[in-house]
Amino acid sequence: MTIPTTYMAALLLCILSMLCWGSWANTMKLAPKWRFELYYFDYAFGVMLAAILICFTFGTYGSEITFQDNLTIIRLRPVGFALAAGIVFNLANMLLVAAIAVAGMAVAFPVGIGLALVLGVVVSYFMRPQGNPSFLFLGMSVVLLAIGLAALAYKLLQDERNKRQPLAPAPETKRKQPVRVSAWKGLVLSVVAGVLMGSFYPLIEMTRGYEIEMGPYAILIVFAAGVLGSTFLFNIFFITLPIQGKPVQVTAYFKGTVKQHLLGLVGGMIWCTGLAANLVASSVPPDVHVGPAVSYGLGQGAVMISTLWGLLAWKEFSDSQEKSRLFIWLSVPIFIVGLTLISVAPLYVRK
Repeated sequence: MTIPTTYMAALLLCILSMLCWGSWANTMKLAPKWRFELYYFDYAFGVMLAAILICFTFGTYGSEITFQDNLTIIRLRPVGFALAAGIVFNLANMLLVAAIAVAGMAVAFPVGIGLALVLGVVVSYFMRPQGNPSFLFLGMSVVLLAIGLAALAYKLLQDERNKRQPLAPAPETKRKQPVRVSAWKGLVLSVVAGVLMGSFYPLIEMTRGYEIEMGPYAILIVFAAGVLGSTFLFNIFFITLPIQGKPVQVTAYFKGTVKQHLLGLVGGMIWCTGLAANLVASSVPPDVHVGPAVSYGLGQGAVMISTLWGLLAWKEFSDSQEKSRLFIWLSVPIFIVGLTLISVAPLYVRK
């Protein structure tokens, strides 16, 4: 297995993870006419394909032990935790993708992943108290404020759009009525996705601590198998009872263009590359470890990258009035302040 042996290599892996996790959703935005349920089949295939390529290259060459050797000697319990992590993540990510389709990246990521960050802080602290609690919980409160601002900005934006909607005839009365879209659907999807997303990484951490530890590449391939396998179960539900629009037939997947299928594959491969970088960076020797403050801060910085993609590249708030635009932009620096407080908490441990 290939494991970095220098601080700079570990730091670059953390940055790569942040860029991948903050950018993969652009592939979905590039296929606006492709239903997210159909996109997700290719996304899951992309996750598995990237895991196989990474494991049979970086996971095979380097040190004497390969990821296959690691899988044959570890216990079944950590394998079960890695598989469960993939399944839990997959449901959370499918809801996040649905939230992106409804509300956009600039709302789904700060609300969903921001909530996952808050839950992760609370769960991690009570499971293994580390870091200054004052910094941790102050940072958590600031992140919650940023989440609230992003949610409020989206609510105001949707209200503005509803006021501008053209009149459509009501089926019963034949009278024209405004077609209104509720802002709550996107927000509820983001919140539920965040609650589940905050649970998958603790499951990955539960694979560690055994006499024979599960390596990063073994975790990656089992995690990807959980993602791919559960996609067929979860996606049947989303196709039958769609979150947005009418039910779609599974056969519609085969009517997609080459570009639409490739975008889904690339999206999954980008996200999986970010996970691989994160797992490998967390497995470096202690003397070259980047430290929890830097790795945690860089990893969660993906939220800001995705938010900026939504605001700058996709102009998701371009038709908003000044108040909603002010709130969404204000949430960005506030989120960074909260993230910084959480990241530096390990540096100020009370003695």
